Amino acid sequence: MKPFSRLPLLLYSYLATEMLAPFFASFIIMNCVFFLVKLIPFLNFTLELDIGLADFIRLFTYLFPNIFLYSIPMAAMMGVTIGFARLSSDSEILALKASGISVYQILPPVIVVATLIALLTGYFSIRLIPLSEISMKHLTYQLLREKLNKGIKEHTFTEALGDVVVYVEKIDKQTGEWKKVWVSDMRGVDNPVITMASTGSMKGNAENMQVSIILRNGSLHRPGNDNAQIVQFDRYRINIPLLPSSTKATRLKRSALTMGQLLAEAKSIKENTEHKRKLLIEYHKRLVLPVGCLMISLLGLPLGLQARPGKKAIGIQIGLAIFVLYYILFTFGKTLAEEDRLPIALSMWTPNTLFFGLAVFWITRVSNEKSLIPENITVFFQKTGNNIRTLLSKFYNQVKTGFLGIAQSDSYDVTGDTETDRAENIVKGNAKSRVFHVKSCEYYNCKNCTIEFKDIQVALDAGFEPCRFCKIFIEE
Repeated sequence: MKPFSRLPLLLYSYLATEMLAPFFASFIIMNCVFFLVKLIPFLNFTLELDIGLADFIRLFTYLFPNIFLYSIPMAAMMGVTIGFARLSSDSEILALKASGISVYQILPPVIVVATLIALLTGYFSIRLIPLSEISMKHLTYQLLREKLNKGIKEHTFTEALGDVVVYVEKIDKQTGEWKKVWVSDMRGVDNPVITMASTGSMKGNAENMQVSIILRNGSLHRPGNDNAQIVQFDRYRINIPLLPSSTKATRLKRSALTMGQLLAEAKSIKENTEHKRKLLIEYHKRLVLPVGCLMISLLGLPLGLQARPGKKAIGIQIGLAIFVLYYILFTFGKTLAEEDRLPIALSMWTPNTLFFGLAVFWITRVSNEKSLIPENITVFFQKTGNNIRTLLSKFYNQVKTGFLGIAQSDSYDVTGDTETDRAENIVKGNAKSRVFHVKSCEYYNCKNCTIEFKDIQVALDAGFEPCRFCKIFIEE
């Protein structure tokens, strides 16, 4: 075996290392940002129910598959872009090209790394996200069932039950019996139904996954626009479900359904309803985003190669802009599918198709030592920009001439065509006497002549008259 036969393997390993190092760094930073965004709502929940640190960590862990679905693609693109930007800035890419290694030969490790990351994203999207949704729901309602009773305290409005708010005046520490209870129920109504009772208690039903508030000796107040109802009772029961039955897929959130359940549920709906479209959109979304991760990761190669020794790297900024643009197009396509303006498959997969074409186009150009944007397009935009600037400049000068035939700073300043013309044509006027002097007049630089005019005609139009000496020069 020749010693050079190991070169591609060593080269590919080196390139993969250069991409994976910034990938993991970007991955950690982005997940920290997403973590802080999601942290505040969970802190409110845990403080309300006095959940311990261990249960909080378990509960929050189930959120990470959803976070990874967006942080992994962005980290992948940044990893490829930063890795090749460093190689290009250190002239290592130039050395590889001088050794006869083209961009196409560099491409395989990029494809392998991007594909592995895309498959990881697909695993989170297709498999782990539904499992995490179900697990988080079960754990959430288990914690609610176990700790809700402890979370209800005296002289405190407890809002942990969602639309049901409970206030208890006093709690018997031995029996757990409530005294002087107030309950506000906003479920399915515009105005809250208020229930007041002398005593009450809370019981849980593990089989049905619900809690029941049992009130005794009280009254129920149901407000209304036309009339209000007041009902007296000896015993009243308010059932609050904590977990929908998992035996029917229709009662689970779309994100908690498996791919097979999504398709089966969509096929069971004959008409093209909004619910059916959302089920199919969720199905395509779980496939589109991992493939999109591969597409935007491939774009990192040409963007990273834009860096040069001593040249400012712009690939990272452009990469962030492209990442944002991808999700804007993805959201736009999703909206069109939800509103039934375009077929679901077409609207959901169009961003990936566009970005795949862009990746192939840019990789081809950088392999041929060309800029990302073709020269004719660059020239077109440069000419367009120059024409716009010229038109704006002319418009500005016309406005300035029309409205400021006199330009005053403490004096009026008007520019001519050239510096020589300006020096010869400018006349000076006296604001008090309304008299102006031409340059050949001996009074041209008098201390009261604080106004400058572009020429004699502008001074005359402004209502000024030449002095008796200047009048002679003008007539001549």
